[in-house]
Formats: sequence, C-alpha cells, structure tokens
Amino acid sequence: MRSLVTGGAGFIGSHLVDKLLELGHEVTVIDNYSTGRKENLDHVKGRIQIIEGDISVNGEWVKAFSEIDWVFHLAALADIVPSIQNPEAYFNANVNGTFNVLQVSRFANVKKIIYAASSSCYGIPDNFPTPETSEIRPQYPYALTKRLGEELVLHWSQVYQMPAVSCRFFNVYGTRSRTSGTYGAVFGVFLAQKLANKAMTIVGDGNQTRDFTYVTDVASALVTAAVSGKYGSSYNIGSGKTVSINRLVEILGGEKLFIPKRPGEPDCTFADIAKIKEDLNWSPQITIEEGVKLVLENIEYWRYAPVWTPETISNATEDWFKYLGKS
Repeated sequence: MRSLVTGGAGFIGSHLVDKLLELGHEVTVIDNYSTGRKENLDHVKGRIQIIEGDISVNGEWVKAFSEIDWVFHLAALADIVPSIQNPEAYFNANVNGTFNVLQVSRFANVKKIIYAASSSCYGIPDNFPTPETSEIRPQYPYALTKRLGEELVLHWSQVYQMPAVSCRFFNVYGTRSRTSGTYGAVFGVFLAQKLANKAMTIVGDGNQTRDFTYVTDVASALVTAAVSGKYGSSYNIGSGKTVSINRLVEILGGEKLFIPKRPGEPDCTFADIAKIKEDLNWSPQITIEEGVKLVLENIEYWRYAPVWTPETISNATEDWFKYLGKS
C-alpha cells in the first residue's frame, strides 16, 4: 500500500507517518516546512520519501501522486491571529492548496482521500457534545478556510465520486506539537512556562473545558477512516470527554496566572463521537492523564519554545480583540 501525507513533517502528520509505517505502507511526505519540522521525521529518515513543495502552487510535487493509494491531506496554515492578519496566505494554503490536492488526486485515480478538517468550523456551538449536524459558524479566517477546504472535499466526493472523508479535529495534543511561531495551543504555552518555572497563563477563570485528544488517537482515526468503505462524510475526532483548563494545570503541576478572556472562543469544546463509533468502530484509547504523562516524559522538546507572559500574550492577541471583539 502506498500512502502520501501532505504536511507529514508537522505535529499530527509525523505521527500519522509513524502509524502508516507500522502498518507496512510505503510513505511519501510533501511539506514546505512552514509549520512542520524536518526533525519530526529524523527517526524515519531513509524509510520514507520526502518532497519539499508548496501545495498551493502546482509544481514537481504533483508527480508524487502517481500510483498512490491513499492521500491524507493535513498540510495547512493554522493559528487564529495570523489568519486575521494575513487572510490571503490562509486562503492560498488552506483553500487553493486543498483544491490542488483534490484535482491531482482525482486525475491520479487515488483510492481514498482523508481531509484534516477543524472543529473550529462550529464556532461557538449551541449543543454539547457537538454533533456533526451542528450549525457551521466559523469565527475567524483560519476556521473559515478550513471549512471551505472541507466543502471542496465533500463536493468533489459528490460530483466526481471521489472516495473522500473529512475528519474534524478537536483539541489535539501530544509530542512534537509546534514549539515556535505565534501564540497558540495551550499545551505548548503551558509546557514552556513549566520548564521556565513560570506560572501558567489561564485565559478567563479557567473553568472553560476542552476536548483534548491525544495525537496517536487522531492518527489511528485517520487510518480507520481510510480503511473504511465510507466516503462523502464528515466525522468528529475527539476524546469523548472534556477537561477544564484549571484541571489541566493541576495535572501538569504548575501555578496559575489568570489573564483576560478572549472574544470568539467557546466556553466548551466537546465532540460528539457517536457517528464515528457507529460507522467506523473507532474509539479513543488515551486518557488525559496518560497523555499528559507521555508529554511530560518528553518535555525537553519544548525547552526552546517561547515563554509567554501576560504582556507578550496581550501584544500577540491585540488583533484578536480588535476584530473579534466587535462580533
């Protein structure tokens, strides 16, 4: 079996590569390293083909799709504030890039396409746990562009009978998550603060809850979706449980420092995973306690990550408040 992973040098992508190799696949990775890291694939170098390329622009990378069985499309720009500041880059990467991957896959007669969508498409939901039938109401350009990519995938599946499935990720965490760049995912922020013996900056009162899903569970879900005979559908990928930010800090073991709540963020993210359980017989395996233990065993990975303070966070999220505070 031949599989191709766009964004395979990234956080989730590199774990998916591990899973595919474990299953005996021949694996090709396409990445432009805008968010991925070459180091994430050092342990499998020589066992995979790596192509440096930008999927938003047609180039030599398209040749890699020849004789590929499964395509996992994970390449994307993430983060909220940069998407507000530079929506064009996000549209190019997340929408045009997805269009290009779909077209190349279509003409290469790929047997299955799995798209990495985002639960941010739900915005601030009305129902918890949140099912796939919930209203789509993205709050910022990142969420919108990921949703537009998903619309393309589902439309290509409908019109061209492409065997495609979309997987909506909730709050993915684990080893190899990004350590540089903009202010972002809470785990990276907290781990760098812990290493620096600084208090962990909690947004609001810390009672907000998140559906933290360990990265190897996500990789397993992606492969399960590929193996299945299902296509033309979206599936939530979550842990089926929620954890408060206050509780997360307690598990990590750190002091708390509260900073102002941000507009456009839900008080709860909670995936309804009944559909994927029923259709694909997939369930998450890693508890939050087990996942945090694995992360802490590898905490040195975040040694050189930026240590965020209330002041630097305030500066980094200025545009967040400026634009989303009006909605």
